[in-house]
Amino acid sequence: MTRTFTQIVATTDVHSALDRADGLLAHLHELRATSLIADCGDFFEGSGYYLLDKGAREREILTTLYDVLAPGNHGWPHYFEPGLHEMTVCANAADDSTGRPLFDRLRIVDVHGRRVAVTAVIGVNAFHTIPADQRAGHRVTDPVTALRGLMLEHHHRVDSWMVLSHSGFETDLHLASACPFVDVIFAGHCHSDTYGPVSVGDTLVVKGSELAVGYAAAEPVGSGWAARTATFPAADTVPDELAALKEKIAFTGRTLAAPLGTVNEPYRDTELDRHRLLQDIAGRLHTGLGAQAVILNDTALRPTRLTGVLTLGDLLAIEPFGNQLVHAFLPDAYMAGTDGLLTHLAGQVGPLAIAPRPLPEGLRSVLTTDYLADTYLGGRTHQAGLRLGETVRRILATPLPEPEKEESAR
Repeated sequence: MTRTFTQIVATTDVHSALDRADGLLAHLHELRATSLIADCGDFFEGSGYYLLDKGAREREILTTLYDVLAPGNHGWPHYFEPGLHEMTVCANAADDSTGRPLFDRLRIVDVHGRRVAVTAVIGVNAFHTIPADQRAGHRVTDPVTALRGLMLEHHHRVDSWMVLSHSGFETDLHLASACPFVDVIFAGHCHSDTYGPVSVGDTLVVKGSELAVGYAAAEPVGSGWAARTATFPAADTVPDELAALKEKIAFTGRTLAAPLGTVNEPYRDTELDRHRLLQDIAGRLHTGLGAQAVILNDTALRPTRLTGVLTLGDLLAIEPFGNQLVHAFLPDAYMAGTDGLLTHLAGQVGPLAIAPRPLPEGLRSVLTTDYLADTYLGGRTHQAGLRLGETVRRILATPLPEPEKEESAR
């Protein structure tokens, strides 16, 4: 099929929300004839669909419907896989030893008669949230410096600049101010309620709704560009070409519907208060396992609306990362006191659930997740033999009664 692009369409932070896939599949298939389809990162991780299928359905969606990708901190290794690596662009990610770019730095396309450079950046903070083992041997440079250098190399070849940014909306406003040659920045990573478009000089910053709810679009208007946001229309059917993919997603969805237990008060019929739940978990781990101290981060869980029954899908949506609980050393720099450690951790990963409060003097190790231990603490000492998801299930729900077994025939 010959395609003539009249606009650029960008999703962001889909996070494997494949329970909403029908609208995304049908509408992107319709837009594809006249639109360059892009994603701003974090298409992977965040639901049971990802955990059960290991990202296979997400890869199929991306390679079938999309043209260009920005790498996100979630699912970072997937962007190096055959089929996806060729689609991924990033101006500021490099091999740590050679300095060579990890991805193509830009793609040049024709949009309504204009030569458009499409590139991407990942924010420094976003990059450092990638698990340490996944980003070993990689580094990122300052996005502003990388974009300015790219512009100086290619300004004579293009008419317009588009940036897919996995940095956060507020960060992208500063990026727009520092790089006024950029026409549109498609924002991602932040999960804020700000979508734009917001004008910074002649640059537009815009973000589509996350979790497969919607998208952002930009098109040439006069001598400049216009940007907007839109929601994916509901779709009862998908095109025949995508029917097999839809059925694979539906099969996994039926598995995720399996009930696990009755949701306990006060979590029933409300959106999960993840801080409350994690603080409850931290307290129980402290007393029940005899841990000297427990530190957990709110972003280890996802807020999910619960009804009266906890399903497998609910549990995997709440804790989609498969965190192990481990005992970890404190970094030597924080042995004298924990206030600095807590401030540092909160600055990196957000609010913390801690037990006990205050933390005891002379603390040498804590019970935490493998992610916090390996990425921000002094490394794990040993496994606790328990997954965070198991503790979530035990506190959230009462197991369903075992079905009565029929008495054997005599």
